[in-house]
Amino acid sequence: MDCRVVATLSENQILELVDLYKNEFWSQKRTHQDVVKMLAGSDIIVALVDEKENIIAFTRVLTDFVYRAMIFDVIVKPSHRNMGLGAKLMNEVMNHPQLKSVEQFAVYCLPEMIPFYERWGFTSDVGEIRLMYTKNPIL
Repeated sequence: MDCRVVATLSENQILELVDLYKNEFWSQKRTHQDVVKMLAGSDIIVALVDEKENIIAFTRVLTDFVYRAMIFDVIVKPSHRNMGLGAKLMNEVMNHPQLKSVEQFAVYCLPEMIPFYERWGFTSDVGEIRLMYTKNPIL
């Protein structure tokens, strides 16, 4: 499939991304306003667009550019799945020039996605380290 990598999104592409999020259980409630704010706070954006400049896949990274990089929102448009676009997104992130000296990458994923991410050396075996989180009590 012919596609092009972009690092910034037009207003129309942001609207398409919001629509893309509406298809997933984990991101259905995202609003345009929040997605704009999220994009502004992301350090690296990798989107794949088709020949009409429509978004067909997207991911983003939060990083300190030295020690840690956290990959979020690896998402492919339902009509374009099983075409290798998720792998293309991951290759773009893992080979991104600004991330070449990052010591450690992390990604949240469902158990059934573990084999997909293992191709890039990710492991669910993190020894004694445990993920901790809390929700904002005022939201």
